[in-house]
Amino acid sequence: MPAYDVHLVGSIPLKNATEVFETVARLLGPKAPRIPDGETGTRLEWMGWLEPLFSTHPQFENTGESMFRGYTSYRYRARAGVPLDAVRFDNLRHAAIAIESYGEFARLKGAGTIPAGTRFLFPIAHPITPIWRFIAEEQRDALGPRYEEALIAEVDKMCAAIPHDEFAIQWDCASQIFRTLQVAEPTRYGRSKAEMLENLSRWCIALGERVPPKVDLVYHLCYGSAQNRHSIEPIDMGDMVEMANRISAGLTRGIALFHMPVPVDRSDDAYFGPLRRLKLRGDARLSLGLVHFTDGVPGTRQRLATAEKYAGDFLIATECGFGRYPADAVPKVLAVHAELAGRG
Repeated sequence: MPAYDVHLVGSIPLKNATEVFETVARLLGPKAPRIPDGETGTRLEWMGWLEPLFSTHPQFENTGESMFRGYTSYRYRARAGVPLDAVRFDNLRHAAIAIESYGEFARLKGAGTIPAGTRFLFPIAHPITPIWRFIAEEQRDALGPRYEEALIAEVDKMCAAIPHDEFAIQWDCASQIFRTLQVAEPTRYGRSKAEMLENLSRWCIALGERVPPKVDLVYHLCYGSAQNRHSIEPIDMGDMVEMANRISAGLTRGIALFHMPVPVDRSDDAYFGPLRRLKLRGDARLSLGLVHFTDGVPGTRQRLATAEKYAGDFLIATECGFGRYPADAVPKVLAVHAELAGRG
């Protein structure tokens, strides 16, 4: 059995970034080529930490339309009298958070705690999800681009402050993309599945092109993990493989990694079979999210046995971040990674 490298998707519910960096470095060492700050504190709720960007925005008002995904969330629209083309998102905090976390990462790396070749990973939600979740439907086409412009400006700020050869940016292409593709009903993104694949992959390519070439580029292809459940269970890996192939073929810059989830009950050939069609360009690698805290090493080895039939080289990971795990599951799931990485 090979010793696998490890991809950590994002959230890790420890006390703070320092504890995340120190814990991961101690348990996984160079087997984790990129370490996130764990998205600790309020950022553990993947979308929840973004709601104040809308709820406290002086140009927005609450529509009263609520969603419930383990807690109540609302949608927002521009206040009466505010021209839609005048709306600006000058309250995003992504760059400030990334720069502060990198400062701690660099300190620990300089002290020898973090291995020399390791990069700091910063995950960013693809704009499709906050636009869908927080903006009233009738204003999404007008206000969505304003949010995306502000988000790209945040990427520019963090890339201006963090050394590119120490940095990795991960676009979290989450369930709003893959649920849309699997359901395959007409949406604003296309009238057919083929049309939606084309438009959504082009969007992912455009976001990747905004990341400087010496910064590692990672795509996390996700089906959600609210309350530790997918928003829709993937039939197989077909849509993820098709999306990865389109992104890989369309980008003019390199890609470091594509991450794809594996449900806990899927160790069957039908699920992994589409990986035979995966065609990644250059040095891009695959990460499979087949580690689950509920069945540990034995269950993971079952999924690995099938995955190895269809993918010759891949990193291991969980399906999504650890943020929705029970606190007492974190040591267990990190220990599973460590054992399979040959560090146990």
